[in-house]
Amino acid sequence: MREGTAPCGIRYAVKRRPGAAAFAALAIQAGTRDECGFSGGIAHFTEHTLFRGTSRKSASVISNYLDRLGGDLNAYTTKEEIVLHATVLREDIGRAASLLVELATSPTFPAREIETERGVVIDEIIASEDAPADEIYDRFEAALFEGHPLGGLILGTRESVSAITSDELHHFVAALFRPSRMSLTLVADIPEDILERKLLKLVGKAFGVATSVISSEGDSRSREISSSRVFDLRIDRGDHEANAVVGATAPSLYGGRERYAAILLCNMLGGPASNSLLGSYLRERHGWVYGIECSYTQYADTGVAAISFGCDRPNLRKCLAAVDRILASVREKPISESRLRAAKKQLLCQAAISSESGETTCLSMAKSLLSYGRVITDEEARAAITSLTPDDILTAARTIFDPVRLSRLIFV
Repeated sequence: MREGTAPCGIRYAVKRRPGAAAFAALAIQAGTRDECGFSGGIAHFTEHTLFRGTSRKSASVISNYLDRLGGDLNAYTTKEEIVLHATVLREDIGRAASLLVELATSPTFPAREIETERGVVIDEIIASEDAPADEIYDRFEAALFEGHPLGGLILGTRESVSAITSDELHHFVAALFRPSRMSLTLVADIPEDILERKLLKLVGKAFGVATSVISSEGDSRSREISSSRVFDLRIDRGDHEANAVVGATAPSLYGGRERYAAILLCNMLGGPASNSLLGSYLRERHGWVYGIECSYTQYADTGVAAISFGCDRPNLRKCLAAVDRILASVREKPISESRLRAAKKQLLCQAAISSESGETTCLSMAKSLLSYGRVITDEEARAAITSLTPDDILTAARTIFDPVRLSRLIFV
């Protein structure tokens, strides 16, 4: 792998990987938390409307540009970034990377296309409101970070999205789509020196060298959350089922050893495997829940560890009691060495399987560059997880899931 910073300030990494398929990703530090002074949901709306035309390509041309090559073009928005990514055949990686850069550097936001996309996004908001399992987590974070930029809803609201104009989209892009806030990654079965030259040539053409000042890690975002709410909210929606989220703030992206302990702990509690502590008891043993998970979301200045589940309304009370008991058990004493070894192996196997995906690798490299200024390798992550001790997991459990810190949101 080769990585560096182009003269214009954009961070980049290229990696050779066997296979006919190739992958490109452009990550931009312009998420929901960066919407101060703009309409809520504008980051996500920008992601949608970037595809509706550039100074050189119409929406229909963009739509067909990679399709006719058999490739795929996509994007997503989080609270901290917009990510554009593409999958193509190896010989077309240059076209894919050029298109991503073009979308980010010369969008036109034509009025007619904006209105079309506005309808799509509002439909997405309505669909989210009709899916309580999806909506409840968004509302949980909004309550946890009330008054902080992280409390914003990624999709925005129908009212805020209806207010977004072409001028506002141009202002948002002008303010935040700077090369020093971007990372570009390529993964293909091509020698890395050739990939690097190709990448530097296209970003040099797009950006020149006039914006070579590189922002510091986090780019002026606060690294501290002055406070987060602790709450116990119940919202009666008249649903036939109950949905619940129980959680608290957790280590940030820069949490070091504590971050890896949180990753392992949350995977043990409610990871994708059916033998997770929560899943094996509430779902496999008793069949009380439709599904249950413990997620860990990491941000620049904090994180969120949250247990979420859906169940029949009569089962809600015993499900909440079971969650409390399981959390109490992981806070009481260190886990055994044998159990820890099994948990590490399970997590490392999940990571290894995920790393087999070229697309996942490319996206992970882009995120790592944007967050840390360098790519955190699989070997580094594996060493950090392998080094964790029972006391590390106990400390994480007692810190993150301290009963006085836990918040709860319930939809019924």
